[in-house]
Amino acid sequence: MDKFVGTGVALVTPFKKDISVDTMALTSVVNHCIDGGVDYLVVLGTTAEAATLSDIEKQLVISTVVCANAGRLPLVLGIGGNNTMAIIETIKNQNLEDFDAILSVSPYYNKPSQEGIYRHFKTIAESSPLPIIIYNVPGRTASNVLPETVVRLALNSKNIVGIKEASGDLVQVMQIIKDKPKDFLVISGDDATALATVLAGGSGVISVLGQGVPNEFSSLIKAGLSGQVDAAYKLQYDLLEVIHLVFEEGNPAGIKSVLEALGLSEGTVRLPLVEATDDLKKRIKGSIKPYTSLQV
Repeated sequence: MDKFVGTGVALVTPFKKDISVDTMALTSVVNHCIDGGVDYLVVLGTTAEAATLSDIEKQLVISTVVCANAGRLPLVLGIGGNNTMAIIETIKNQNLEDFDAILSVSPYYNKPSQEGIYRHFKTIAESSPLPIIIYNVPGRTASNVLPETVVRLALNSKNIVGIKEASGDLVQVMQIIKDKPKDFLVISGDDATALATVLAGGSGVISVLGQGVPNEFSSLIKAGLSGQVDAAYKLQYDLLEVIHLVFEEGNPAGIKSVLEALGLSEGTVRLPLVEATDDLKKRIKGSIKPYTSLQV
């Protein structure tokens, strides 16, 4: 699974002012990421506002990304939820020929036990023709996939190849890295802790900010993976302000403001999310100026 080592990007779904899907902007974002040196793309994750897309719109997003990518980078498709059988049915009915793995979030709302989480992912993995990457994000799901559950899944299901770890708990990250099988991927799901995860032995990141400043973020991760610690930390500290700003009013409002400042897409999001405030947009524009030709 070397294709998922490095910098992945959790793509937004750009919307026009009328909140319809903007396929031209999505194509521009994909090309911006590829030109900036990222290693793979994640489609229909949380950042894509997948929860507010219809089934028809999801297929439009998929076809747009596949066409824009044109086989250049590996693709990961987000298929998750809190209904195990429904996920399996979605996987069964989805054309997956252009994808290399599935990213599946831990069940939310019904708050399963660790045994329930284990059986959920093991059952999905047994039914999936593609490798599964677990997505652990307790801040959104209200449950935490504990290290022992992750390692148990890694040992007992060959089709579960990694975890996007977004607990924000570096001790938990290190526990997984310490106990996991050799080839199991531990991928940071937090931009702020991506370098720390890599230096602890992780495989890289699935980034939000990486689609705004792909060259800088992918350079940061490459430096960390190759042991160029001083260079990596310099890049990390240079990006700290914009990382903070991008998440100040929630995701993806912040990253959509970055893309708007770059002229790649509108800052529009769908309810119940709201667009970033004018004050935040101004500060974001100023923070990314060093990486662009923007006039502030």
